[in-house]
Amino acid sequence: MDQRLRAVCDLALGELREGSGLHEYDGLIQDLSPSGVRAGLAKLGGAPLDDAHDDAHLRAFEESARVAYGTLELHRSNPAVHLSNFDVSCYDRAYAPAAERAAAKRAHIALWPDAVQMTIESLDAVPAAVAQSVLGAFSGLAAGLDPADPHEGAALAAHARLMLHLHDAAENGAPEVALGAAGLTALMGAGEATTVDLGELAALADTERDRLMAILREACGRVDKDGSVAEVVAALVADHPDADGVLIEAQAQVDEVLAFTREHNLVPYTDGDCLVAHPPPSRRWAMAMMAWAAPEEADATSFYWVTPPEPTWPPPDIEEWLQVFSRTTLPAITLHEVSPGHFAHSRALRRAATPVRRILMSPSFVEGWAHYVEELSLDLGFRAGDPRFAAGVAIEGLVRVTRLAAAIGVHTGTMTVADAAARFESDAFLSRRAALSEAARATFDPTYGRYTWGKLVILQTQAKARERWGAGYSHSRFHAAMLDLGAPPLGLLPTAVDRG
Repeated sequence: MDQRLRAVCDLALGELREGSGLHEYDGLIQDLSPSGVRAGLAKLGGAPLDDAHDDAHLRAFEESARVAYGTLELHRSNPAVHLSNFDVSCYDRAYAPAAERAAAKRAHIALWPDAVQMTIESLDAVPAAVAQSVLGAFSGLAAGLDPADPHEGAALAAHARLMLHLHDAAENGAPEVALGAAGLTALMGAGEATTVDLGELAALADTERDRLMAILREACGRVDKDGSVAEVVAALVADHPDADGVLIEAQAQVDEVLAFTREHNLVPYTDGDCLVAHPPPSRRWAMAMMAWAAPEEADATSFYWVTPPEPTWPPPDIEEWLQVFSRTTLPAITLHEVSPGHFAHSRALRRAATPVRRILMSPSFVEGWAHYVEELSLDLGFRAGDPRFAAGVAIEGLVRVTRLAAAIGVHTGTMTVADAAARFESDAFLSRRAALSEAARATFDPTYGRYTWGKLVILQTQAKARERWGAGYSHSRFHAAMLDLGAPPLGLLPTAVDRG
């Protein structure tokens, strides 16, 4: 591997081990101590790559690391940065023989005491709200470990020390969670090779919210011409399967969305296997996600994870959680997670031409792409004539655009987490528990507005492709041109138009 690329990978070891399939990192932890971070940053940079696009792509990730670890020092304030250093659920997928994965998992667990020591050393500036938001994810890391096993017992003892540190931060940490406008601007722009104007982006979010609300009003009118939007949405999301039924219905939808994608030739590849399952406890901070067969590993089954409600919750809370997977919204979620969304994208990533394109993935492109294809599928006639699907696309869009507004609001100090939760309830029609979960995510995932932002930039790029290519434009050509670049930083999407 090119040494510039290796230096970037070493600063995202856990994320790339799983997401990109760099299993040379199996059984290892990243040195996130203050000195380790400084040493990693010092290795960044070097000779330019031969391909100008790939060089700019790599440079964006170098700048992202400098901002995250150097300017903002997120390893000191955000425990989520450390989460993948402990997460051993990545060894559960069958990407290699079971014995090989078990040995790597055991080696990884043996390093937990070292990881805890460096994590406690680093996390000296955690705001209370951020610590509170990640307690569940960190607690779930210990699920399944055996205290009677010497290695796992030592890991559990270390984990207990880490949980005490996080609980102390949750009780006594600073009240301020905002990165500040300058900090959020730098964090969003550096990794996407672009300059961000938060005021302009907030205005675009409001415009997009209004557009999506119009789609929702029209769809609700077709469902019930006499009911208000809020009343119709409440009735629609109340129609959902139970916790086990969600898996059954989602698996049936996997076949449906793959068939639709192939019929319309929306992506270059739709091979591979995708199964629906519950995620491991450490991943239950997200309601649904894709765990794909990664580009740099042997092909294997990908998993569409759907998070169930906790069985210990009161019945009203379970009901609120299951409403996220209503028969109105679940089809849009499946399009997003499976095809033409993340799973289909992963199949193209495996064929990307260069290591930079296969390994370094812009989160805003990854999520923007999956969000873009939801409404595209509506426009192309997926479940044509069923107003519930149109409503579901709009509801999902309103959740994503509210994330963008919440991220900007929370991190510029114009919203509290409670304000953001109220906005998720009013603008995205989420129930109380789901709204609080979404709002809390802004504290430890400050760029989670990437879904809408990425979608909007893809649509802007699509308009340029239509203008440049004229009669030669097609969705299949445009999509292939983008996906040939892997998951490029948003600021580099014009390459798809130039080379497509």
